[in-house]
Amino acid sequence: MNIAIFSPNKNPYSETFIQAHKNLLEGEIYYYYGNTWTGITLEKGNEKFNKLSFTQKIKLKLSGGSVTQSQQQNLIDSIKNNKIEVALVEYGHHAHWLLPVLKAAKIPFVVHFHGHDASERTILKNVNNYSSVFHQASAVIAVSKIMSKDLIAMGCSKDKIHYTPCGPNEAFATIQPDFKSEQFAFVGRFTNKKAPYYCLFALKKVLSEFPNAKLVMAGDGVLQESCINISKSLKLEKSVTFKGVVTPKEVRTLYKNSIGFVLPSVKAENGDSEGTPVAVMEASLAGLPVISTYHAGIPDVIVDQETGLLCDEHDVEAMALNMQKILSDLEFAKTMGAAGRRRINEHYTLKRHIDTLNSILRDAVNA
Repeated sequence: MNIAIFSPNKNPYSETFIQAHKNLLEGEIYYYYGNTWTGITLEKGNEKFNKLSFTQKIKLKLSGGSVTQSQQQNLIDSIKNNKIEVALVEYGHHAHWLLPVLKAAKIPFVVHFHGHDASERTILKNVNNYSSVFHQASAVIAVSKIMSKDLIAMGCSKDKIHYTPCGPNEAFATIQPDFKSEQFAFVGRFTNKKAPYYCLFALKKVLSEFPNAKLVMAGDGVLQESCINISKSLKLEKSVTFKGVVTPKEVRTLYKNSIGFVLPSVKAENGDSEGTPVAVMEASLAGLPVISTYHAGIPDVIVDQETGLLCDEHDVEAMALNMQKILSDLEFAKTMGAAGRRRINEHYTLKRHIDTLNSILRDAVNA
């Protein structure tokens, strides 16, 4: 198949799942990125669609048409010239923006929702709860069970919904945590829905029983400086390390040297929620017990008391107790980590996700 992947962004470090689609799906991949008509680009050849030909400029003057329509036509021509058979559109609101082009190009398309695009209230209002997207799409991907229900409640046909969380990078299966340290790891963007500051409040409570406990926080975002200030206020400078953005290889090293993975995700005030965080699945595949919350798709992949320890959103006291359980019972931690690895390997591999996407895209072409 000739597949067009449309994404708002080029290659952000936090969207490894989209890069997996680009690199692993079957067929010839044409990766179009950008979220403005003046900025959308085809990665192959760095082709842009904002420049108008002399003929287009003349037609605009004579017809009174818009520059945007001409730029859209350039993208439609690219889709036709590259003989695109099906499109995979990353994020629901991106599909809504692209609808005029997708309809005019007359190709089937699959919409892959990821998290905030199915939950943030401003987005849902701006796209009229995706009514036009659901009507036109051949299939819709949801990455959590609760997201599937939410999309159906918005009006998507149950027959179009496919539940398949983005799988973890298989390189994490090679890690063998040594469980020799009292170090916990947080890996993710410093955003409201990930509530990274709760890691710090929980660690402060943990230190009363385990004074040598450590926390390494990897990633960046709008809340990073606030978290650094909170760590200073709580006098945690010797117990917390902020690593900033790290490579996948550095994350694997971090997990090898840690005893557990912590992610205190919550529903943000604007409605923004996780899908099923890839970082959770990668940590579990690496053999670490996961300390997290009953939020979005996390309880789909993490079984409380078996592969990790979950608590309610915002419950710092319970999260601290769960971290202390890990520190106080090394065998319990190892058993949960091993069970988590088995569960990911049995149900949530990247291969399983890619195979499912390939099948959905083939069905869209052959419908």
